[in-house]
Amino acid sequence: MVEARRQLLHAHHIAPLTAYVAELRARHPDWEFPDFDPLDGGIEADLLFLLEKPGPKTSPENKGSGFISRDNNDPTAHAIFEHMGKANIDRRRTVLWNTVPGWNRTRAIAAGEVKAGLQELHRLLELLPALRTVVLVGRKAQRAEAILTTKPLRLFHSAHPSPLVRGPNPAMWNQIHHQWAEAAAPY
Repeated sequence: MVEARRQLLHAHHIAPLTAYVAELRARHPDWEFPDFDPLDGGIEADLLFLLEKPGPKTSPENKGSGFISRDNNDPTAHAIFEHMGKANIDRRRTVLWNTVPGWNRTRAIAAGEVKAGLQELHRLLELLPALRTVVLVGRKAQRAEAILTTKPLRLFHSAHPSPLVRGPNPAMWNQIHHQWAEAAAPY
């Protein structure tokens, strides 16, 4: 499955994003940057789900896929898949990314990482001409709001679909797919 996706990384809808990730890797060789999932909408997506930071299952070093994908083998990816299904969102409308775009072998997020990631977000937005809506998924991602309010985009917030939210905050967890459905609704 992973190899089949690798074969799609230069398809028209994903190639500019593949080049963007290659640039990140060249500039920051100590970090791992997952590729965008070519089964998602790529540059044709109108919905960006901006999460917090890639997890270990995006890392091939940890037997991960190498992609930021709802199909990864981890609880958060599974939850994204489930919430997207409940919200009835066609994956070709979406692109997933992170406020901190790379994995540096820790889940901890330093303030400087968020700031650097937000600077990279400007470059990403230039590659998404069909983008109309951004869902800021989790508190760290919500720090991107100041950048995004300068763009003609609709902004939505949701909790992060992590097990760390589900257990202590079931009410927040149960709202995620409703918030995502609202973001995906026509306007």
